[in-house]
Amino acid sequence: MESFFSSMKTERLSRKVYRTREEARSDVFDYIERFYNPVRKHSKLDFLSPVDFEQGLVG
Repeated sequence: MESFFSSMKTERLSRKVYRTREEARSDVFDYIERFYNPVRKHSKLDFLSPVDFEQGLVG
């Protein structure tokens, strides 16, 4: 979890200023569901995105 939060802070949150809690919540959701889970390459998955790993695509 520490690695995830470090990545989120570095890749998304450190550059943003949120006006409302809802805006922050929405942006964190967007980061997790639209970038981190499907797109971001993970070292534990042989540097494949989770989607590619699950589909069995070896690059």
